Amino acid sequence: MKEPKVQVGILFEPQIEFVLLNPYRMDGTEVSGKQVVTYDEGKILWNGRRYDELLFEPQHEQTDAFELLDVTIGINFHWERKEDQRFLGALKIIVENGKLTGINVIHVEDYLTSVISSEMSATASLELLKAHAVISRSWLLAQIQKNKEITEAQANYSAFTQTDEELIRWYDREDHTRFDVCADDHCQRYQGITRSATRGQVLTSDGKICDARFSKCCGGAFEEFQYCWEDIKYPYLAQQRDSKTHATLPDLTQEVEADRWIRTSPEAFCNTTDKKILSQVLNNYDQETTDFYRWKVEYTQEELSALILKRSGIDYGQIIDLIPIARGTSGRLWKLKIVGTKRTLTIGKELEIRRTLSTSHLYSSAFVVDKEELSAEGIPGRFILTGAGWGHGVGLCQIGAAVMGEQGYKYDAILLHYYIGASIDKLYE
Repeated sequence: MKEPKVQVGILFEPQIEFVLLNPYRMDGTEVSGKQVVTYDEGKILWNGRRYDELLFEPQHEQTDAFELLDVTIGINFHWERKEDQRFLGALKIIVENGKLTGINVIHVEDYLTSVISSEMSATASLELLKAHAVISRSWLLAQIQKNKEITEAQANYSAFTQTDEELIRWYDREDHTRFDVCADDHCQRYQGITRSATRGQVLTSDGKICDARFSKCCGGAFEEFQYCWEDIKYPYLAQQRDSKTHATLPDLTQEVEADRWIRTSPEAFCNTTDKKILSQVLNNYDQETTDFYRWKVEYTQEELSALILKRSGIDYGQIIDLIPIARGTSGRLWKLKIVGTKRTLTIGKELEIRRTLSTSHLYSSAFVVDKEELSAEGIPGRFILTGAGWGHGVGLCQIGAAVMGEQGYKYDAILLHYYIGASIDKLYE
């Protein structure tokens, strides 16, 4: 197999400014320096002419680079900000959803070099970096294949179900149809230029490349794929405790067990406050988050009812209760009933719940709810959410993997701890 290329969506704006740092070619013409493209009546306006699509190609793929100005990173997260970013490879501009999309077309290994440096700190252990390279490569190639399959059967694909009583929605990279992956945390964090030791290696299961998901902190227990995305059960993304010393895991789909688990702090690889280890995984803006293995959020009645209205667009009135309906194998809620004075609705899956109950995202949907200051009518004046973990909890737990690396585990042992029964194979040289 020849090393493939990947199309990465970077920027989504009515106007995109960029600098070609070396001479590029567009339709056979040499172009360099600062450029501005603008959305104009369904077309791309550049140098006084309108185009359906633009492709700026490097003359030397290994060295030629361009810079995109004012790229938004951390979209909808608490640390969202803008920065200028530099990229190798080609720049494609397309029209999409009433604005322009800037796409970086780049070799898989060059993309992965950036992803690892964007996701991991420079202080990360070699084994952690190697493990992360393999899962990022596996996930990426699985998504490229999936993109082809979905494009062929687009009419039959749906990412939500809705009735009068339930709204169950999941969010995945299938939100993108004109490119393979985006550059933000929605897919994998990719922030441009910053020979992998694992070049060409991927995780496989039953002869197929693994859809190798990862999150910041599982909270001590692995979640299964089907509770976060579509109803597919992958054998390598199975329930397990994030530990080698404690093998047993309570049945966290049961409310009593989930409540006990979340309110305590069980032993796990990712149960750490070691700043040296955390700095391997968390970039500067992620280190603004300190409580993630177990955390707490409080809302007044006024704050919560206003927040849910703003985030969901649904007027529940005053919030009477938040009732757990269904949990996954890590205790993460994938169905939550919101009971209000005007409306009652069950929502899911995990990211829909996290988005509805926070101005950005709750750390996870593994939480229990306490109600305080009940009025005579039974309406709470305050809600306290006590939670576990950071992210969806499926696949590799970045903080747990960092701890394993520090404890001397090699990258293959780290991978096979988080991807149960998988194999590590070399796909290309």
